[in-house]
Amino acid sequence: MTKISPEFEENMHAEVFLPVSADVSFASNHFPKYKLGPDNQILDEPKEDNKGPSLKEVVEQETSQLSEQHKRLSVRDLASKFDKNLSAAAKLADEAKLKEVASLEGHVILKKLRDALESLRGRMAGRNREDVEKAISMVEALAVKLTQKEGELIQEKFEVKKLANFLKQASEDAKKLINQEKSFACAEIESARGVVQKFGEAFEEEERVSANSKNEAPVVQELIEEVQEGRRIKLMHQPTKVMDMEHELHALRTQIREKSIFSVKLQKELAISKRDEENKSRLYMLDGSETLGSCLRLRPCSDRAPLLSKCSFQWYRISSEGSQKEAISGANKSAYAPEPFDVGRMLQAEIISNGQKVTVTTAGPIDPAAGLGSYVETLLRKSNSEFNVVISQVNGQDHPSHSVHVFSAGKMRIKLCRGWITKAREIYSMSMQLCGVRVDCNAAAKKLFWQARKGLSYVLTFDSERERNAAIIVARKYAQDFNVVLAGPDDQV
Repeated sequence: MTKISPEFEENMHAEVFLPVSADVSFASNHFPKYKLGPDNQILDEPKEDNKGPSLKEVVEQETSQLSEQHKRLSVRDLASKFDKNLSAAAKLADEAKLKEVASLEGHVILKKLRDALESLRGRMAGRNREDVEKAISMVEALAVKLTQKEGELIQEKFEVKKLANFLKQASEDAKKLINQEKSFACAEIESARGVVQKFGEAFEEEERVSANSKNEAPVVQELIEEVQEGRRIKLMHQPTKVMDMEHELHALRTQIREKSIFSVKLQKELAISKRDEENKSRLYMLDGSETLGSCLRLRPCSDRAPLLSKCSFQWYRISSEGSQKEAISGANKSAYAPEPFDVGRMLQAEIISNGQKVTVTTAGPIDPAAGLGSYVETLLRKSNSEFNVVISQVNGQDHPSHSVHVFSAGKMRIKLCRGWITKAREIYSMSMQLCGVRVDCNAAAKKLFWQARKGLSYVLTFDSERERNAAIIVARKYAQDFNVVLAGPDDQV
């Protein structure tokens, strides 16, 4: 800079400058050093950093290490790490506040310095005035630099605050996890104590039993030796007699088995002959197997029997003891296909002609179908049982179409559909009826009567007698869970 003349020096003493406010605190006791670059740009001198990395870098480094090591850190160590990072973030926030205060002081100093230089420029002329203007430009550049630093400080403050909130939340979560793991550990410790106590009691009991067995061992050993000695003496003196008795016993068992089989055969032949003798005196007899899945038909067996077309019929269920007799509603034709309700009961057909009544009864109770029980058990393991059917009648009228439909018996409802088209879908209710068909028709043992609701009923034909009977049993089983009994019209169940 140019040398100031004595005249200017006197003028400088004469002028009164605005003093710096006394309430301003300086972050340091000296003015920062700067260098002028090309075009009078202010360049910062490199600072010697003796303090190491900043707190922000330390926090980021600790956070990355914590993320890498979270799999092998315990919950307690994790909480400790979060607490350390939280305190570091708080310290960094305090440092940011100090920097903000220092930035405010710098703005105040630069403003006062610029005002002083402006007042000085008005009093200078020539080269001195240029120097003052250059100093003013330097001050303005410092103000811009300070503003940039302040923006960076605000951004850093925001990041530090965000990081501190994150670490605070993570610390609270870690503490909650510690308390939860602590409670789990206490419960496991108590459970382990109980298990150890039980094992101790079991060991003590085993020791007592082993001590007692040791005391009783000689007595038991003596008894075993006596038994073995007795067997040895018996075999030595009567070996052939014992073997002869075993062969004789085996032969007797074989004879008893053969005689029992022969006895059953004789009983069946006697029942058949007795039935034939009774049929000679009767007017009608039953044709068909007396098992589930068959169809029983009345047939005249005497020339004196009236024609079946001129008679009326009614079928009854009779208990095996013969104490109860129940009319089967709708079964008023010359043929009847037994259904699952008839198993274990005898069937009786009542024939009325010209005021005369003739009854024909089955020889014994209706037997169950072979293999039907296992088939039904397999179906009950599923949540829904489906059968292919053909609709024969709808509301008592013949159905012209013979397309295949699906009859589905589920745990909640029964559904009849064809592809995506649903004909009927009803839940189990007191108005629903389900039974074997009770009219004289072709394949009566394969047909089923289903009243979905009042005003809507179907007669469905299944592929086989087994599927028809299985569908009835499965549907009745599911309906019992809703306290609903599926039976035929006017059945007494």
